Amino acid sequence: MSLGALAGITLVALGMVLTPGPNMVYLVSRSITQGRRAGLVSLTGVAVGFLAYLAATCFGLTAVFALVPEAYVAIKLAGAGYLLYLAWKTLKPGGTSVFQPKALKPDPPRKLFMMGLVTNLLNPKAAVMYMSLLPQFIDPSAGDVMTQSFLLGTVQIVISMAVNTLIVLTAGSLAAFLGTRPTWLRFQRYVMGTMLGAFALKLATDRSRAVIATP
Repeated sequence: MSLGALAGITLVALGMVLTPGPNMVYLVSRSITQGRRAGLVSLTGVAVGFLAYLAATCFGLTAVFALVPEAYVAIKLAGAGYLLYLAWKTLKPGGTSVFQPKALKPDPPRKLFMMGLVTNLLNPKAAVMYMSLLPQFIDPSAGDVMTQSFLLGTVQIVISMAVNTLIVLTAGSLAAFLGTRPTWLRFQRYVMGTMLGAFALKLATDRSRAVIATP
């Protein structure tokens, strides 16, 4: 795995995890209303969801690209379009902060885990991350495609879990802090929205196409 691929997947993973989505909304809501322990249990389910996407990518996506090369271009454009959509949602006026979540009734650990898992499996950000964005950083000439997919996916999962753990542990404090400082909320929105928009444009205008070989 090259340093360029590592830096690229790191930036994309940070941009995605710091942009409000289903996972962040659920984790913050659960952490604020039921406590840090509930947030961490929910996060465990989210992690298993990422592992499921990674396994599907390693064992299935490379074969699809080998059989239908046009699928790579289609997925790449879909990923760019979705990043632009996320950028617009982040930058548009009148957006609601993720740290103003609705209250949720307390749930037992098993349900917390399952809700975290289901939320991530149904999260379009996670699907796009693995189906469209991760393959951009795979270089068939650098070695085994499956190994590269696994390593890149592992980097994304580690980054996502680290950031989400911090969010869970500090959700209550952040909600109180940001609730009285709208300037900080706007700054976060502008930075994340600009990053996602830049990634989307680069992805859409990049004419190179990796030739994915079956592992």
